[in-house]
Amino acid sequence: MNGKLALALVLVLQVPEPDKELVEKYEAMKSVFYKRLMNAYSKVQAAVGPLTENLGKGHGQAAKDYIEELQGNPKFLSAVKIGTGLAQEAAPLVDKARMAGLGLYGHYVRPHVGTYLDEAITSIKVYLDKVLPAEE
Repeated sequence: MNGKLALALVLVLQVPEPDKELVEKYEAMKSVFYKRLMNAYSKVQAAVGPLTENLGKGHGQAAKDYIEELQGNPKFLSAVKIGTGLAQEAAPLVDKARMAGLGLYGHYVRPHVGTYLDEAITSIKVYLDKVLPAEE
């Protein structure tokens, strides 16, 4: 048991740097993913927009009033500030963990499944471009 723990510790401490090509590919896929999400959000917003205007007369007005009241609440504003600060503090840690994960993937996993994963992503992109395009 101690040998397994020592091996895991050695592997964790010796995280290789990810390839520049792998990082660029990851960043490109991430930006396309966010574009797809924003495009889908705008489509949903355009479709639901007329419906929400009609809801404003009944229960929707009460919800709007509550949200406006909540935005003026100092406790809520301080909670938002704390959450924003935590997110800003965690961003470098998330980037470091992401780079470590990419390094581990690039060193240990990619030589074995990289081509299959690339082919799968390429074939899925065809369907995603039809259903959820990144550009309109």
